[in-house]
Amino acid sequence: MTRKRYAVVGLGSRSAMYTRALLTDHRDAGELAGLCDVNQTRMDHHNKRFADEFGAGPVPTYGPADFSRMLDEQRVDAVIVTSVDRTHHDYIVQALENGRDAITEKPLTTDEEKCQQILDAQARTGGKLTVTFNYRYAPRNSAVRELIGSGAIGDVQSVHFEWLLDTRHGADYFRRWHRDKRNSGGLMIHKSSHHFDLVNWWLDATPRTVFGFGDLKFYGSDNAQARGQAMRSYRSHGSPDLATDPWAIDLESEPELKALYLDAEGEDGYIRDRNVFSDGISIEDDMAVLVRYDTKATMSYHLTAYSPWEGYRVGFNGTKGRAELEVVERSYVSGEVIDPNAAGADQPDNDPIDKTRLTVQPLWGKARRVDISEEGSGGHGGGDRRLLADIFAEQPEPDPLRRAAGHVDGAYAMLTGAAANRSFATGLPVDIADLVTFHDH
Repeated sequence: MTRKRYAVVGLGSRSAMYTRALLTDHRDAGELAGLCDVNQTRMDHHNKRFADEFGAGPVPTYGPADFSRMLDEQRVDAVIVTSVDRTHHDYIVQALENGRDAITEKPLTTDEEKCQQILDAQARTGGKLTVTFNYRYAPRNSAVRELIGSGAIGDVQSVHFEWLLDTRHGADYFRRWHRDKRNSGGLMIHKSSHHFDLVNWWLDATPRTVFGFGDLKFYGSDNAQARGQAMRSYRSHGSPDLATDPWAIDLESEPELKALYLDAEGEDGYIRDRNVFSDGISIEDDMAVLVRYDTKATMSYHLTAYSPWEGYRVGFNGTKGRAELEVVERSYVSGEVIDPNAAGADQPDNDPIDKTRLTVQPLWGKARRVDISEEGSGGHGGGDRRLLADIFAEQPEPDPLRRAAGHVDGAYAMLTGAAANRSFATGLPVDIADLVTFHDH
């Protein structure tokens, strides 16, 4: 079996999922051939970790200006893009133009102009572009796809979807580079493209028209002052409030965060632990959106980034009945500096009565619970592990649910968010067809 050679561009914390896979479970199928990042300190840390944890030799490192040279020198077959969202299009287009496959984290990109560049490059080259929508691979979400596809609730006419980010995970977007809309496209694109893709996939539908309202209602200095909240230091590191501020994160106490960000900030100036109530936030934290699809189904969607618990609820109204999915990913955040829930949803103190519940109720009948077998462990409800197996396998297993996502799927997911952003700004509905031109697909 020929091992495919992969390069990873963007060596923040998300990249570790892919590099670890290539050095462990999928090392027989793929080889980690190159690293590319704006920060040499960060790449050096990854190489040290590869040696310490996996006994692996150093992987060649390159800066962004040498990206194309890396592709040739390291004989790269495919590029994995985990960089800041606003740079995704640049690396995707370069990879395709150089005859390489591209695998990108969501979102595909941050706005319609960059999306058009990607669509044009893919059409010119015919290259393969994969978008890693790991939520498709979570058994609970696959079960919804199977349920709807079975016809159990008939034709879906409307969807109500609420996603809640808690004051740990949600707040983190307001500390990092995501807080600048130029970098992330805001949560409508960076986060909600996951959710919009799920609905597109669940319904086997294409979004047509989007309308919404969004604002910064909780985080940021103006909101804190309006609540009479005392202003603290602009970042956590070095702050006298670090030990008492429930909103702060301590980079010094977490070796990986310290190595990737605190120790590296002198090189590129990136600060990982900004105060969520400081100035400079240009993204929304409370968003309401309406979407109409080509099937004439509609969706009402709400994202809240300051909830006391984390998870989602989605209901589907069909011509034969209704289905509901409720997922509790973390039941609460304690607010204590040492949070018993801080390590995530697998902590004993974070065990709600029903973590995941899928029910279906036909017209004229009682509701019944749908068994979700193999919910499994791992990130994103077990989706990460299954996604990696699909990406790196030389011969992927049959995929009757069509979980693997390409450039068109990635485009429609992020364009829903881009249309919502435009609607926030104009107060008007936005047609997806007015944003980009799709080539034949």
